[in-house]
Amino acid sequence: MRLQKVKQALEQKKISYKYTEEDGCGSLDFLFRGLSFHVWEYHDGVWGAETNIFSAGRSQDIEGDYEEIISREICSWPDMIA
Repeated sequence: MRLQKVKQALEQKKISYKYTEEDGCGSLDFLFRGLSFHVWEYHDGVWGAETNIFSAGRSQDIEGDYEEIISREICSWPDMIA
């Protein structure tokens, strides 16, 4: 199981997600306030993730401590009503 920090952030915010894994890379797809978001992990010589969590209409690659960066952003979002 990959993307553990990101999954924990989503669970903390009570955001449902779909997790899949292929070729050792994790993939998360979820809805937040009616918008579709994704976190797609990759390994192309370096680990990273493509995501659109910063701007729903635009994807960007994040490398380095990408799980921490993505988790922190998700945790800054308003809470979902349970």
